Amino acid sequence: MSGEPEAPADVAATVEAASDVEAALGELGLPYESPQPGAYLVRLEGQHKLATMTWLIAGTHSLAVEAFFCRQPDENHAAFYRFLLERNGRMYGVHFSLDPVGDVYLTGRLPLSATSTQDIDRLLGCVLSYSDENFDTALELGFASSIRREWAWRAKRGESLANLRAFARFADPDR
Repeated sequence: MSGEPEAPADVAATVEAASDVEAALGELGLPYESPQPGAYLVRLEGQHKLATMTWLIAGTHSLAVEAFFCRQPDENHAAFYRFLLERNGRMYGVHFSLDPVGDVYLTGRLPLSATSTQDIDRLLGCVLSYSDENFDTALELGFASSIRREWAWRAKRGESLANLRAFARFADPDR
């Protein structure tokens, strides 16, 4: 039952896993925040998606990972979700999922034994790769109209288009 207290072995495994995660993050040189014991927020720097904020949470029976990918799409929902679902079958450790309002996350659960430095490095590497490599295409599929409007608005005002350059092929009317 969910209302029963944790057995001492479960508590010890959770504490050990949390300690392993903390040690792995330190060994990997990744800065993190830990707002509560066993919960670690890591900022992963990318090229396309500039930062992917990733939670690692040592629970009673598993290590949970959760990273925000993008908000729910504005348009082209079927193609957007198909694109993400087609990737899920080829992914390690995490998969694309939705929250109750339709925002997209990378989520997963691994056994508490998967907390070595090598395991954490691989897991965070996967989160970063999946987030970064799929970001531009996901935005193009789900937010093309918004990107075009933003491009036009910035161009009209003489504002920087630097972070929109990846979308120039469809957003720049002069191309």
